[in-house]
Amino acid sequence: MVVSDNSARRDAPVGVFDSGVGGISVLRDLRALMPDEDFIYFGDGANAPYGEKSSGEIRVLAWNVVEKLLDRGIKALVIACNTATAAAAPLIRERLDMPVVAMEPALKPASACAHGGKVVVMATPLTLSLDKFKRLMSEYGRDALPMPCPGLMDMVERGVVDGPEMDEYLAGVREKIGDVRVDAVVLGCTHYVFLRTAVERTFPGAQVIDGNGGTARQLKRLLEERGLARGESGRVGSVELITSDDPSEIELMRKLLNMRS
Repeated sequence: MVVSDNSARRDAPVGVFDSGVGGISVLRDLRALMPDEDFIYFGDGANAPYGEKSSGEIRVLAWNVVEKLLDRGIKALVIACNTATAAAAPLIRERLDMPVVAMEPALKPASACAHGGKVVVMATPLTLSLDKFKRLMSEYGRDALPMPCPGLMDMVERGVVDGPEMDEYLAGVREKIGDVRVDAVVLGCTHYVFLRTAVERTFPGAQVIDGNGGTARQLKRLLEERGLARGESGRVGSVELITSDDPSEIELMRKLLNMRS
């Protein structure tokens, strides 16, 4: 087990990571709920997309990022990536003595929205193939249609979140689903949260659901339980953005961080 020397410090930052810029959507919710906390975000863009790698490769990549964040003295960790959660969260939790919050496709709340129609779960091919998602399906997937979306994360990494190219991709997804009513769409990758407007246009009338809010609430609860929450009303926390890719990706991160939902 790895124990961070800073894990008991209330004034230490929270580490957040993803395979690229997608986790910025989670960071937005974290900051909205806990504006007084400091955050360090690491986007592993040099190794994106995780969703097209093996579980073993993802575990190695994810742990490499975690070690970098530990070196920055974090007090808690958010795995802001559904694929990294499915492949690496158990290993990371085993090694860390600090709050670790991870993601999963929001199939449980989405299942309550199904009233005779289907729940489309958009995610990376790997996320949909792993045991964690299969367990979710066994509990809440009666009306679910898993929809692997290869290449969609790459589009977000290029800054394509709306417009003709995105509409064409999503039209292809709708065509594969066929002539069925869709009551809800689960955005099962943190990158996809930036596509909400385009997804709502493609699936009019459907509830579009992601797990970011639940992740933020879970982190807040754990920080408070461990006595690690800053609790400084009126304080505006800092955000540090780091990438393993070209430094120009930082500009895209900033743009997405300030993008209105």
